[in-house]
Amino acid sequence: MPDDLVTRWRPDRLATLPAWPLPPLPTALGRGLLGRCPGCGKTHLFNGYLKVVPECTNCGAPLGLARADDAPPYFTIVIVGHIVIGGMLAVEKAYRPPLWVHAAIWLPLTVVLSLLLLQPIKGATVGLMLKLGMLKHDIDE
Repeated sequence: MPDDLVTRWRPDRLATLPAWPLPPLPTALGRGLLGRCPGCGKTHLFNGYLKVVPECTNCGAPLGLARADDAPPYFTIVIVGHIVIGGMLAVEKAYRPPLWVHAAIWLPLTVVLSLLLLQPIKGATVGLMLKLGMLKHDIDE
């Protein structure tokens, strides 16, 4: 590549800092896990069970633009699957219970764990996306 081409290149748009606070990654993930705004940690992240608020009322972070889509269910399935299958194999090897006992234990546990973990995992995913700048308007351009 010629040197004059490298020196003449200019970006189409200047990199700007976001108007909302960007905490360190572990902080953003932790706040998301707790259902708080990943930017400031002072307001609620959800407007229902899984509905993300459009914008933080405290710091103005565009939380609704972080489209988590399929990532939280995928992470939830991976985590719950490891817990349930590991537990199921350990119980089977140690006690060899009848099939109805397995069904009575592991089916409700799977449902409860999935429902309990889905919202915190979605919050952490939104925190990750906000920290990395993976917002919907950036993808559409």
